[in-house]
Amino acid sequence: MAEKPWVRMVTAQTPTNIAVIKYWGKRDETLILPVNDSISVTLDPAHLCTTTTVAVSSSFDQDRMWLNGKEISLSGGRFQNCLREIRARACDVEDEEKGIKIAKKDWEKLHVHIASFNNFPTAAGLASSAAGFACLVFALAKLMNAKEDNSELSAIARQGSGSACRSLFGGFVKWIMGKAEDGRDSLAVQLVDEKHWDELVIIIAVVCSRQKETSSTTGMRDSVETSLLLKHRAKEVVPKRITEMEEAIKTRDFESFAQLTCADSNQFHAVCLDTCPPIFYMNDTSHRIISCVEKWNRSEGTPQVAYTFDAGPNAVLIAHNRKAATQLLQKLLFCFPPSSDTDLNSYVIGDKSILKDAGIEDMKDVEALPPPPEIKDAQRSKGDVSYFICTKPGRGPVLLSDESQALLHPETGLPK
Repeated sequence: MAEKPWVRMVTAQTPTNIAVIKYWGKRDETLILPVNDSISVTLDPAHLCTTTTVAVSSSFDQDRMWLNGKEISLSGGRFQNCLREIRARACDVEDEEKGIKIAKKDWEKLHVHIASFNNFPTAAGLASSAAGFACLVFALAKLMNAKEDNSELSAIARQGSGSACRSLFGGFVKWIMGKAEDGRDSLAVQLVDEKHWDELVIIIAVVCSRQKETSSTTGMRDSVETSLLLKHRAKEVVPKRITEMEEAIKTRDFESFAQLTCADSNQFHAVCLDTCPPIFYMNDTSHRIISCVEKWNRSEGTPQVAYTFDAGPNAVLIAHNRKAATQLLQKLLFCFPPSSDTDLNSYVIGDKSILKDAGIEDMKDVEALPPPPEIKDAQRSKGDVSYFICTKPGRGPVLLSDESQALLHPETGLPK
């Protein structure tokens, strides 16, 4: 170990993911083992990601963590599980430039500092915990020189947040539920990378960025205990859907993909309603967005857009190409225009070039949009959507080598 004070740091960036075949319900609460397989699409980290800096120093007297600038407790079992599992896999580290040597046996007594930042709303149904725990595990593994590959790391991230295992890869990802009691075979594998189906465009309508009333953890537990539909879904419905979804993704069959995605989202929310007490993640705006998409798809005779909703009211809309995405944004901006005092640049974020494609440069263009022909008596509801995020399928986690992107100070290991 170096004698003079030192800090070793690693910064990573990890995307969030949205399930198209849903994970809902655990067969083991402690290990976070699901009742069925699931499949997700990883979103472009340029628009939705977690950045995490982890630091180790002989001068740290305890493990500490800051989330979005605020210190939070690390006493929770999920954080401790991830820390314990990575520490058990730590290897020797030698940093010649800084004159740091850390032996494998030293990791048990060294403490870490963790700073994490989400560039999207936390706990609002956009899988912030998935990106967060995936980034934590990935960054710690790099800090401690763990030799496990991303699939093996996914089984650790899963113990922080189930969906986190799928954020260890880009593109489309399958979480295999596994059969082993210890969870060693419950891990994520990449089905295809982000380039396989790169014509897809994803628009997220952030209906409400407040924290949800029923947490996913509580909701799942209640569903497992009370919903007969959940048991039927896990045993009879999902296995067939997984096979069909894998084939649709492999062959880029958007019609099948859209039908499966919409049906699975609707069934997930039906399970929530079948739970006692019933859980309401979607609201009236969510339902209006579904109606808008369904009417358009029917009028075209073939699906243009798939919708899916996680445990929250926000709509994730997957368009089969750029043209469909442009038309979708026009329809959404007609039905859900921003409030009069809202800046268009803060109302449509992410890939803003879609606005240009849609012929929209300012609020006057939004006001001049024609009503969607397939929606009779289309109403305009100002302020019902907080903002839209335009994105696409994206890559998996990466290390950030630029020290300016670190969230901790390189000399103190405290937040900048």
